[in-house]
Formats: sequence, structure tokens, C-alpha cells
Amino acid sequence: MKHEDEVDRIIADWSNARPDLDLAPLAVFSRLSRIGKHLDRARAHAFERSGLSSWEFDVLAVLRRSGAPYRQSPKTLVQQTMVSSGTMTNRIDRMAERELVRRLTDPNDGRGVLVEMTPLGQTLVDAAMTRLSDAEERLLGGLPRSERDRLAALLRRLAISVDRFEQPITEPIILPDLS
Repeated sequence: MKHEDEVDRIIADWSNARPDLDLAPLAVFSRLSRIGKHLDRARAHAFERSGLSSWEFDVLAVLRRSGAPYRQSPKTLVQQTMVSSGTMTNRIDRMAERELVRRLTDPNDGRGVLVEMTPLGQTLVDAAMTRLSDAEERLLGGLPRSERDRLAALLRRLAISVDRFEQPITEPIILPDLS
């Protein structure tokens, strides 16, 4: 029995339209993109059922993974969630209003601040992580453990390869005036 997915159809169409192109990368990245959309929906649902938005989960997950007392500097939160410092300040403000985190003075630097997860934040992030783990298990349910492990290893290699192209923008990008 032949198993085809939507990407197979897309590649066949492109092969007819542009037989001069190597479409092997499209076979990989189109599938990753489509799987990512399913994953985004599953994650959003898991977080919503736990009373969190995706960005709240991201921040709380960094704190939870750090271990007790579940504190990190805003700089660490920025680095690990890959958002700007202004965005993180806004997120911390909003999460503090919801009593998911609190700001503390850094005992090692009186001018510094640490963000600490509250017991409510821990309860919600733990519930969200359980739901996320269950949802992701359902998504992977069609693959035996050996294939999951192989896929994870291949994706790790791909991620490392792709990450080498990640260059921080140090200068503003100036686009030409096309008018």
C-alpha cells in the first residue's frame, strides 16, 4: 500500500511546473512546517486548558526547569525564550499581575532583579506540561520508539545545521526605496 501525504502532491505539482529544481529540501521543510502547525495547535490547546497562554508557559517553563527556588534573571529569560528585553518586561508585568511570578531584588546585586515563579505559576505550568506531554505523545503515536529515537537524532543534526545560519542582526536593515 502506497502512503502519500499532501506534501507528496505538492512536490509532484512542482516537479511538473519546475523539473529543473531539486525539491528534496521542500520534502523535508514542508513536512516540518505542516507538523509544526499541528504541534502549535496541540500546544495552544494544552496551555489553554491549563489556564496559560503559550508565552506564559515559555517563561514559566524556564523557571520550572531551573529547579527550586525557580528564579532567574530577566536576561536569562530573554535568552531562553528568544524575545526582546522590552517584550520580556511586558510579559513579567502581566504575569506578576496574574500572580504567576514575582520580582525580587537580586541578593548578589542590589540593583538587579530576579523573577521567581509563585506556587500558582508552578501548579499551572506543571498541569500544562502534563497536558503537553500527553498531546505530543498522541501526535507521535504512529511511530514506534526506535523510529522516534532515530527521528529525534536526525532532527537534532538538522537543527544544529540550521542554527549555524542564525546570525544576530547587529545593524538595522535598510530597504531600498522602490517608489
